[in-house]
Amino acid sequence: EVQLQASGGGVVQAGGSLRLSCAASSFTFDDRAIGWFRQAPGNVREAVACITTRSRKSEYADFVKGRFAISSDFAKNTVFLQMNNLQPADTAVYYCAASLDPYCTVVGSTTWGQGTLVTVSS
Repeated sequence: EVQLQASGGGVVQAGGSLRLSCAASSFTFDDRAIGWFRQAPGNVREAVACITTRSRKSEYADFVKGRFAISSDFAKNTVFLQMNNLQPADTAVYYCAASLDPYCTVVGSTTWGQGTLVTVSS
């Protein structure tokens, strides 16, 4: 069974940084799509970033471009989301998701991790 473990959330002041990690078990990161999503209270879940692990192609939501960076580490079977210049509007539960197919359009079709809470204070 494919499992994802998200970690790295916490409380940070506006303008600060956090790095989220998404570690996978029971499947390798070779030629997959791994993405980050977030959901704030009362809001729908929205896509944040995605990476295809072999080609290292990444995609970002407009509201995080220039602030967030997604990367992958094959050796650690882990995908990271570096979040800089965090703002209160970034407060949400962040989830990672995976697809066995290397396309960001279907990321989440295989499995989802549990969320990690990011709280940004003003």
